[in-house]
Amino acid sequence: MSGSRVRFAPSPTGSLHLGNARTALFNWVVARASGGAFVLRIEDTDTEREQEGSEEGILRDLSWLGLAWDEGPGAGGSDGPYRQSERLDGYAAAAGRLLESKAAFRCFCAGEAGESGRAAGHRDPCRALTEAESASRAAAGQPSAVRFRVPARAPGGGAVVRFADRIHGEVAVPLAQIPDAVLVRRDLRPTYNFAVVVDDVAMRIDLVLRGDDHLSNTPLQVLLYAALGERPPEFGHLPMVLGPDGERLSKRHGATSVSAWRERGVPGEALVNALALIGWAPAHDRTIVSLDDVVHEFDLSRVSRSAGIFDPVKLEWISAQHIHAMPLPRIAREVGEALVRSGRLEPAALGTAAAWVASVAEFLRPALSHFDQVPALVEPVFHPGGALGDDERKILADPPARTVVEALAAAVANGVADWPAIKAGVQGATGAKGKALFQPIRIAITGRAHGRELDGIVPLVALGHGRLPGAVPSLPERVARTLAEIE
Repeated sequence: MSGSRVRFAPSPTGSLHLGNARTALFNWVVARASGGAFVLRIEDTDTEREQEGSEEGILRDLSWLGLAWDEGPGAGGSDGPYRQSERLDGYAAAAGRLLESKAAFRCFCAGEAGESGRAAGHRDPCRALTEAESASRAAAGQPSAVRFRVPARAPGGGAVVRFADRIHGEVAVPLAQIPDAVLVRRDLRPTYNFAVVVDDVAMRIDLVLRGDDHLSNTPLQVLLYAALGERPPEFGHLPMVLGPDGERLSKRHGATSVSAWRERGVPGEALVNALALIGWAPAHDRTIVSLDDVVHEFDLSRVSRSAGIFDPVKLEWISAQHIHAMPLPRIAREVGEALVRSGRLEPAALGTAAAWVASVAEFLRPALSHFDQVPALVEPVFHPGGALGDDERKILADPPARTVVEALAAAVANGVADWPAIKAGVQGATGAKGKALFQPIRIAITGRAHGRELDGIVPLVALGHGRLPGAVPSLPERVARTLAEIE
């Protein structure tokens, strides 16, 4: 397979679904692996279902995943993707050619009947009209749709349409099951099956790789290619993406859109990694792969014919592995942006507190599986002191614990912020060890009885107060408020 021209053709009717994103990924990978082109086309002729902002969201999601498209109506795709709404003249011209060759006919049936008729084997009564009668009714202003006239013989002869599918193998469908489908509606909008064939011809697409929910459309499209005098592309229909319960992926399984996982703070490369493993596997049963790895190893012959499973738990594990291996500048940027979104930091503070943010990022790295966890995980660093829960209050009500907090107040009163020195001072003053020592200190500093290591938290508090005194309370402030609350 050399230089494959493939396309991804979403409709702007909602967010980019994970199943569609997997289709986009596999198309992009095929294009990159073969030195071909990845064409993006927005199928926006279904105006009733179109949602405002959907196209912008799809483009944003594809860019975030790293799936840049190669072509648009301007050079190098500079004007964005192709849009079917901007290509209506081409569909009208193609319909005209089919009417002229008698491969299509005008349908004057009123109401819904004139726009539907996709039931298996439907033969529309208007196909029996003479050319003169059809022209006369059209000249009289009677509204009409354009329908395809299913031929008596399939391409290559016989009564069966055959095509090879790169994933499912040979597919054969009797002509008798293919309807006289509408190609152009009465309002002059093309139908899906007609528009995609005209566009794929115009864009020189030689491999159509899409979900297998489109497999049933393909026999009609093969006939349309033949009627237009064009050779059909190769086809490959990807199995459906299911939830962990084996049912079609839906909202009951949780987040099913790319944007939802982006907003949760899963890195784009982690989501790409998880999507690539749905129905395909790299060599040596590896789970963590980069986009470059997928390009290097991908082969359609290794895509399963069975439906694939999207497992949110597996995605979170994959996301954690990518975050743990992330370069410090990248993870620091992500953590800083999460702090700004949560209101913990002003955007202007990111510059002056860059070193502190990097330290926070390194501290949080082992605990993160997605970046929307940052505000909760970093909360102990911002804790003002006091504000104790019932369990913490009960612990500090014990006299030895209170003594530890009092010794802590004395240890930090003179600005001591070195954790080993604080620990040694409190231990020397009280003789407390282990849980009896560390739990009261943790509560006084963070407000919680359990959490991350104090040898990581204390330096972050000290450095943070120095860089962000209004946002990060000092150690003496915290301990004083805790003592005041338990008196």
